[in-house]
Amino acid sequence: MSGEDQTAVPHRALITICAMVATLMQALDSTIANVALPYMQGSLSASSDQITWVLTSYIVAAAIMTAPVGWLSMRFGLKRLFLISLIGFTITSMLCGIAGSLTEMVVFRLAQGVFGAALVPLSQSTMLNIYPPERRGSAMAIWGMGVMVGPILGPTLGGYLTEIYDWRWVFFVNLPFGIVATLGLMAFLPRTNPKEGLRFDWLGFGVFAIGIAGLQLMLDRGQTQDWWNSTEIIIETTLAALGLYLFLVHLFTARQPFVSPRIFKDRNFAVGLVVMFAVGMVLLAVSALLAPWLQTLGNYPVETAGLVMAPRGIGTMGAMLIAGRLSNRVDPRLLMAFGVVVLAWSLYRMAGWTPDVSQTTMILNTIVQGAGLGFVFIPLQVIAFATLDPALRTEGTALLSLLRNVGSAIGISVTSALVIRNTQIEHSVLTGFATPLNRAFQGAAEALSPVTAHGAQALDQIINRQAQIIAYANDYKLMMLTSLPILLLLPLMRRPRHQAGESGHAAVME
Repeated sequence: MSGEDQTAVPHRALITICAMVATLMQALDSTIANVALPYMQGSLSASSDQITWVLTSYIVAAAIMTAPVGWLSMRFGLKRLFLISLIGFTITSMLCGIAGSLTEMVVFRLAQGVFGAALVPLSQSTMLNIYPPERRGSAMAIWGMGVMVGPILGPTLGGYLTEIYDWRWVFFVNLPFGIVATLGLMAFLPRTNPKEGLRFDWLGFGVFAIGIAGLQLMLDRGQTQDWWNSTEIIIETTLAALGLYLFLVHLFTARQPFVSPRIFKDRNFAVGLVVMFAVGMVLLAVSALLAPWLQTLGNYPVETAGLVMAPRGIGTMGAMLIAGRLSNRVDPRLLMAFGVVVLAWSLYRMAGWTPDVSQTTMILNTIVQGAGLGFVFIPLQVIAFATLDPALRTEGTALLSLLRNVGSAIGISVTSALVIRNTQIEHSVLTGFATPLNRAFQGAAEALSPVTAHGAQALDQIINRQAQIIAYANDYKLMMLTSLPILLLLPLMRRPRHQAGESGHAAVME
């Protein structure tokens, strides 16, 4: 399909709906099973450490299989790969729902991750292909809702299905949506021609898989295994460093690597990868911190905590719709700069929160924060692909998804580890002031006197609470400092120039 044919793409709305359903299915499944883990643990007779492999297996498989999506799309055709991935994802979802043992569940989750890895990049590539340049901002806003809102709504939907029905419905819910999306894409998505004779770069993929698997396992299990005091984490770190190093060397020296090196020559796209990585570090880390903050420090019930966090998705959706319409009229770099400033401001406000902060303040701040992410995410999709060769588009969407997921994994691991470490540090610092020599405690009531056992215990609880507040505040400051450098990268990107025919950069479906 050439760029000149884009204005006459038949059934564009139906293709959009089906692609969105596929995106939402994959995005939801990245977090929907989290709240069901305790229920799975009992049904599958697993320990608390073993049951986490239900999440880890999916994350690792999806991360490894995201990078070769571009090559697979060229070899088998975008439509065929899309349908295979969607059918496979739906079937493996059902298999997860009927799993009778932990081994079966982990194997089926691995398979689900393999098939699900291609859904987000293929759906994004499809949206870019069927919409002309002047409408891609709005198209990316629609697509982005599934990517950004899915992980936010996943725990809420998973909790509801588990509470009302059973944890198995967390996976069964994919069946009707998978059938509808498959039939729709089968009927309306234009056929794409595969390129026969392409040879796969097994060596490059092998070292890449080792590096990504090692990195994901290190990040996912580091906190529970005491990081580098654990032999397992040291081995995983070594494999990650060695695998990724060999992959980079192979990428720029091999004759036909499975990731095309020329994709990094496009300045907009190369800078976009770095920006996406930074956005990914903040995207899920804030939610991962806010949930325990609300429950442990704010004493919110689980249901109330979910309701307080939900408006973030509303802010994201609203900002995406606005940014999508403005991306073709306003310099996307300005929209991204505005979004970064809003995001950093919301994180700065969170750094000053105490458990006494009102619900209204929290809800308004989460809405503003979601809006900031929306104003960064959509213009980034537009500008990153504005000058990229259409033949590399599917490969580009896969790399962006990979960098977003890796950034999210690193962000969650780093911030979670820092909360625990800084809580211990601040606790030891504050404890130094809670002594009988401190005049503030001389004449204190017995209930808070460090001299008595009961008073010392009560003081320890208060000190631990204050230490946690400081630790969380430090994490929010860190994320603010992580987001601000994005502003320095924006001038390196070129503003897209939409031409009527866009013959040089027409959307192509091979």
